[in-house]
Formats: sequence, structure tokens, C-alpha cells
Amino acid sequence: MTCLFCRIVAGDEPATIVADDDEIVAFLDIRPLFHGHVLVAPRVHVETLADVAADRIGPLFERVASMERVVESTMGAQGSFVAVNNRVSQSVPHLHVHVVPRTKGDGLKGFFWPRTRYESPQQQAAVGAALAEAWERERA
Repeated sequence: MTCLFCRIVAGDEPATIVADDDEIVAFLDIRPLFHGHVLVAPRVHVETLADVAADRIGPLFERVASMERVVESTMGAQGSFVAVNNRVSQSVPHLHVHVVPRTKGDGLKGFFWPRTRYESPQQQAAVGAALAEAWERERA
């Protein structure tokens, strides 16, 4: 197995496991944004969120929601940041959901990159329409 997270799931690579069931393995990030930063990874190897079978999305995110509650309460957090990187900024090509405890004033600024603006309301409407059209095609 070459995938680091598959090796963690199999128990062949050390990790601080915080949850382990038939759907997921959750473990502490070795380079956390804050203490209690957990990665929730599906047991089945998939690279991106789009690769998850439709019938597995619900069970995966039920675990993510549960882990969010656990992280917030255990770490004394006021909230959390939950994120998935797909390919870009995905250091391990095995889907994983970051659950990061947050506290007001913790220094984490919004998303971790600069924000931008649409050039005009028309550009914003055009982008929205293109996405809505693509969504309808995807769902058909």
C-alpha cells in the first residue's frame, strides 16, 4: 500500500486514532492548525469527495458532524472549521475531512487565502447562472 492514509486505516502506520468504525478512521493531524485538529478519512480509498459513492456520503458526514461536536466540546472550542481539499492543497491523495476547533480571536483568518470580488454584478450573475446550469446537468 502506497497511500499513507490507507496504511493508517489498516493499522500499518502509527497515528493517534480518535475514532474507528466500519466507515471511517479519524486521527489527529500531525501538523495541526490547533490542538484537537482531527482528520476524518473514509476506510475505502477514494481521492476526492466526488469519488465517494452516493450511498456513503451520508454515513461519512454523519461521522464528521459527530466528530465536530466531540472536538468542540472536548477542546472547549466556541466553534469549528470543517474543510475538504480536493487535489489542490491535498497533501495526501486520500479523501479526508479536517475538523478544526475554533475560538474567537484564535488568529485563523477566514479561509486561508486572500478573498476576491466579482468585477460586477453582471459577472457574479453569469458565474452563478453557469454553475446553476451545470448543477442541473449533473443532477439530470
